Amino acid sequence: MSRARKADDMTSPFADSHDLDFIHPAYRSTQPSPLGQRRSDSEVASIENYGFNRTRDTSEEDSWRGLNSYRASGRRNHEYKTYLLDGKIEKPWTSDKKYKAPRKGNWYILGGLFLAIALSAVVNWRIAVGVPDHEYCLVLDDSFSSLDKDIWKHEVQLNGFGTGSFDWTTTDDKNAFTDGDGLHIMPTFTTETTDITEEQVHGVPKPYTLNLGTARNDTRNATIKGDGSCTADKTSEYYIDACSRQSNESSHTIINPVRSARLTTQGSRSITYGRVEVVAKVPKGDWLWPAIWMMPEDSVYGIWPLSGEIDIMESRGNARGYRNGGREAVSSTIHWGTSWKTDNFYRTTQKHTIQRTDYSEGFHTFGLEWSEDYLYTWVDNRLQQVLYVDFRKQDLWSRGHFQGEYENGTMLTNPWYISGNRNAPFDQKFFLILNVAIGSRNGWFEDGHGSKPWVDGRDSAASDFYGARSEWEPTWAAGNDRGLTVKSVKMWQQGACSA
Repeated sequence: MSRARKADDMTSPFADSHDLDFIHPAYRSTQPSPLGQRRSDSEVASIENYGFNRTRDTSEEDSWRGLNSYRASGRRNHEYKTYLLDGKIEKPWTSDKKYKAPRKGNWYILGGLFLAIALSAVVNWRIAVGVPDHEYCLVLDDSFSSLDKDIWKHEVQLNGFGTGSFDWTTTDDKNAFTDGDGLHIMPTFTTETTDITEEQVHGVPKPYTLNLGTARNDTRNATIKGDGSCTADKTSEYYIDACSRQSNESSHTIINPVRSARLTTQGSRSITYGRVEVVAKVPKGDWLWPAIWMMPEDSVYGIWPLSGEIDIMESRGNARGYRNGGREAVSSTIHWGTSWKTDNFYRTTQKHTIQRTDYSEGFHTFGLEWSEDYLYTWVDNRLQQVLYVDFRKQDLWSRGHFQGEYENGTMLTNPWYISGNRNAPFDQKFFLILNVAIGSRNGWFEDGHGSKPWVDGRDSAASDFYGARSEWEPTWAAGNDRGLTVKSVKMWQQGACSA
C-alpha cells in the first residue's frame, strides 16, 4: 500500500474511541459509576456558541470524572468541557482565627502610614508657625526686563575671589545679559570671546601676560600695561594675583580659559535682617558652580570669614549621582570663624535634594529669612527647609568651641565679643551676589570623584582642567541652559518702611 494514501481513506475499529459514548460494553459493565444513577440524556442547555446549539450530556464517564460535558449537535467527536464546580464551595479555613491574622496586620500597616503622614504634617506645621511673621519693607524688586546698573555692579577678577576657580569674571554682555526669561549669567570660552589665542592661553611659544589692573613692572622691570577693569581692592596684598595672569608652558600655568560674570548689590541694596527670594534655574554642565549668596557690606569684625558669609543657594552643574550632589541638590551654608583655617561652616550647612528631576529643568524659588534670633533658608516654600540656625541657644563663639584653642601658637580670642549679640557676625548689613564659577581649588569639587580632571593642590590645576575640555564640554547644555537664569529677585528689610 502506498504511503501517500489519504487519511480519509483509512479506517480503524477504534476511530471513535475518544468519544465518551464509544466504550466497550463489556468494559462499561465492569465499571460502576461512583456517583450512582446515570442522568438523562434529555437535559438540554441552551448555550449559543458561534451559532451552534449545544446539548449537555452528563455520561457515566463524565460523572465518574466529575466533569460537565458539552457536545455540538451532530458532531460526536467534538466536545467542550468546563472545570467550573457547581454548587456551594466549602471554605473551612475561613473559620480559622489564624486566617484573619494577616488582615489585622494590614490594618496595622495602614494605621502606621496614616500616623506617619499626620506626624509629618504636624512637624511641617510647627516649622511654618515657628518662624515668626515680621513686618518687612521691600527694598528690591527686579524682574530683569533690563540690567539696572544702578543696582547691579560687576566684579572683575582672575583669581576666583579666593576659591581658585578657573574663570575670569568680566563686564562683557556675552557673560551677563537679559531677555524674556530674565537675567543670564553665562560662561564662555576665552578664545571665542576675546582676541587671545590658544597659544597665548598656554604660553606657547613664549609667556603671555593678561593684566586687568594698573600698569606695573615685571621681574625684568619691563612695564606691563593694564586695562584697569579689575575691581579688587588696590590696597590688598592679593591685588596682583586677583588682577593679572601670565601663561607659561614650562610651568603649566595658563590664562583663565573660561569667562563668566559676578553681579552684586554692594553699595546699592543691603539689609540687616529681612527676607530674600530669588527665582532661578541652575546651569547644566560639569564643573559649573552657581551661587546665590550674601557678603557683609563692611567687614566690621575683620577679613573673611570673621565678618561672615551667607550662602542661600549653591549647586553643582554635574549630573545626578555626582558625589555630594549634582544639579539635583542645592545647599545652604553660613561661614564664620576666627580665620580661614577655623572656618566652622561644616557646623552650619545643609543640603536639599529633589527626586526624578533637577534644579536645571525649571525655575525654583530660593528663600532666606533672617532675624536677630534665627537664620532660615528654604526652597519653593517655607515648609521645604534647607538650613535653620537658631542664635538664641548659644553664640557662635560657643558653638564653634573656640575657647582654649590655639592658632599659630596664639590662643584664640573672641572677635565678636564687643558686639554683645549672640548672632554676631550676622548682625551687620549684607548685600546680594549672583554668579557662576567654573571649577575651583578649595574642595567644592572633591579630588578623585566624578572623573575630575585636576587636583586642587597642583599648580597645573587650571591647565589640567582645560586639557580635558573634550570630556566635559559635551556635558554643557546648549544655549542659555549652560548658565544661571534668574527670573526675579526680591529683598525686604525687616521692620516698617521709613516715611
